[in-house]
Amino acid sequence: MQVKKQLTLRAGTFLILFLFTSDKANTEFIIKSVNLFIQPRNEVQRGTNVSLICQAEVSQSPGSNPNYEYIFYKDYEMLLTEKTTATHWFYSIPDARVFHSGKYECAVVIGHQNKKSGSTDLTVKGLLTPVLSVDQQRLKEGDNVTAVCTAEGEMGSLMFSFRDGPVELYRKSTNTQKVEQKLAFEHKRMRTVNMFCYYSISLGSKIEISNNSNVIDIDIQELGITPEINVMPSANVIEGDLLTFSCNVDMTYQKNSELRISLVHGHTTLGLNMGQKTYNMSAKANDSGQYECIASLGAIHKSSSVNITVNQLFSVPALSIHPPEVFEGEHFDITCHTDIIASVRIQREDIKYFIYKEKTLVISNYRYSNTARNVTNGKYMCVAKANGIIKESSNVLFRAKVLVSQPEIRVDAPPVIVDKHFWIHCHSQNGSLPIIYTLKRNNITVNRTEVSNPHEKARFIAMISAPSDISSYFCEAENNGKISVKMSQRLNETVIVPVGKPLFTVIPIPGNIEEGEDVTLICGIPKGSPPINFSFYGNSHTPINTTTVQSNSSSFVLSAVSRQKSGNYYCEAFNLANKLSKSDIISIEVSLAKWKKILTVAFCLLILALVVIFIVLRYKAKRGRETYNPPASQAAHMPDLMPAFPKSDDFLIHESHYSGFSVGVNNKESVWSEKPPDISDEGILQLPNEGDVEYTEVVHSQPLDPTRIPLRKGTDTVYSELQTQGSPDHINHQGLLEYAELNYDLPAPVD
Repeated sequence: MQVKKQLTLRAGTFLILFLFTSDKANTEFIIKSVNLFIQPRNEVQRGTNVSLICQAEVSQSPGSNPNYEYIFYKDYEMLLTEKTTATHWFYSIPDARVFHSGKYECAVVIGHQNKKSGSTDLTVKGLLTPVLSVDQQRLKEGDNVTAVCTAEGEMGSLMFSFRDGPVELYRKSTNTQKVEQKLAFEHKRMRTVNMFCYYSISLGSKIEISNNSNVIDIDIQELGITPEINVMPSANVIEGDLLTFSCNVDMTYQKNSELRISLVHGHTTLGLNMGQKTYNMSAKANDSGQYECIASLGAIHKSSSVNITVNQLFSVPALSIHPPEVFEGEHFDITCHTDIIASVRIQREDIKYFIYKEKTLVISNYRYSNTARNVTNGKYMCVAKANGIIKESSNVLFRAKVLVSQPEIRVDAPPVIVDKHFWIHCHSQNGSLPIIYTLKRNNITVNRTEVSNPHEKARFIAMISAPSDISSYFCEAENNGKISVKMSQRLNETVIVPVGKPLFTVIPIPGNIEEGEDVTLICGIPKGSPPINFSFYGNSHTPINTTTVQSNSSSFVLSAVSRQKSGNYYCEAFNLANKLSKSDIISIEVSLAKWKKILTVAFCLLILALVVIFIVLRYKAKRGRETYNPPASQAAHMPDLMPAFPKSDDFLIHESHYSGFSVGVNNKESVWSEKPPDISDEGILQLPNEGDVEYTEVVHSQPLDPTRIPLRKGTDTVYSELQTQGSPDHINHQGLLEYAELNYDLPAPVD
């Protein structure tokens, strides 16, 4: 335990000293710059001694002696590293070669500091001319010659190339200074090979090529193993003749065990070791062509050839069927014949014919007859034989055509819509192509089309104006003239008649609809195929009812309508033709119920009666006041109560509410207002025969003529002279009233 503590203490002390020393070293030295120099210069000739000098400029503490580490690079790859205390270091390249060309750099490392110089190019000019040598300059065809190309003293990866003029013989890359290779040559017209070599070296993106080496002439002697080919009886024969081939080589090489002689026809080897035997074959027409004898010795091959022509003993038979198109039930003939025969060898009677169906013999004759039906369909061929020569015709497919069956007629996309185009499809389940289809309408041809492809369809465009027109269409099919015409059934498809414009009806008649009544909306169409979809619309333009029926009309009841149901109504209709039709708009006004009308009239009459009664009573009350006579005691005091006319420049103006008149002078008025007869607090009585006159005295600032009083009758003002008798202070009031009655329409007295 104590030993572990001591070791831990020592390790910690060492670490502290190391860190202190490292930190001190880092702070004592500063690498300011690093430079690389090339001596004697950057571009030199091959063989020059070159030196690369790496020099560092370092700031350091007095008395310090740092350790320098120098690293040299070529083309960014490290060449060497060297540690020293010197402030510069040399890298020497003695006897420089082109290989040494490239970009050089150096770096200086002191402790944890390092700095690299810039890159400097070194170019070495001049490649050494290579030297070519061979082991022999005269050799036989097929022999090998050893060639050596040497570039003494060159370094790096070198690519050597051996050439014979423009023809390259061999190429090889190596890091050595030479290449050695064995080369073989074939003789061509006793030629001489002019051999030389060169090499190249890759310097980054550039390739340096040396000069050509010395040229060495090599003479090649030909091998005399070219065979001679012989054919018996001749190179032009007739089928069935026997051909004999032989190949002969110079006896000097005949005994060489390595010699191989073969007979070849095209890509087929017919015989081997032909130097010691012949090859026999019976000639056939397809044996015509080039035949070769090939002699091989090692890698050397020599050949000679001959063209053989084999004439036909008879031509390849041809099978024919008559007539070329046969329908089931019709007669047909199959014949086999040859066009060419070699009359010098055979006659036509010497050829035997055989007719086969599906490789089964049908007849041993050149002719075969039968009636076309399903079992006679198949592939037929014939075989001709003469003098051992057998030839086959090509296969001929016989298939009896099938008469067209009754066509089917239908609509491509039912249902049919009146006054719209639709497609009619005609098709026969059986019948050989081509088939001609004819669309007819009431025996009148509408259109014709021919179907020649199994994927084709006979389609016709048509249109009808009434549902009954659909059955007027039918089609015909034929594939063997008029005798094969088949007629379809008449077209029978569902026909849709588009809806006409709907007729919209309201019951009861608009204008006679009262609250609480049921209103029936009826929508009918003049034409259209069911089912029919009817929709009823109100003010909101959204359907209030939608229904589908099998008839041409539909209805909808608005139960116990209110005045809020007033508005515009209409209906729409459509069917499978998808043609939407809209009716005219009808305006519905819902009026009050009868009892509400009666109640309203009664109420109005009651109000009117009350008004009349009130007026009558009011009128009678007024008349009663007008005929009232005051008592005698009250009449005795009336003269004293009458107002006196104004003196000099004063004037009294009277206005009566009975007759509605007023008198005014200089903007001063006196109003007679209507009052019920009573006695005032002063004991003054307002007389009824004076029209409930109220007196108001108006004082005027200017004198007036008391004899002219402006009076108003209705809306007109009139003037009348008043004659006063006696004192102006005592006016006959009764006379004024009589005057007013004469000039104004006062109410008549009530009896």
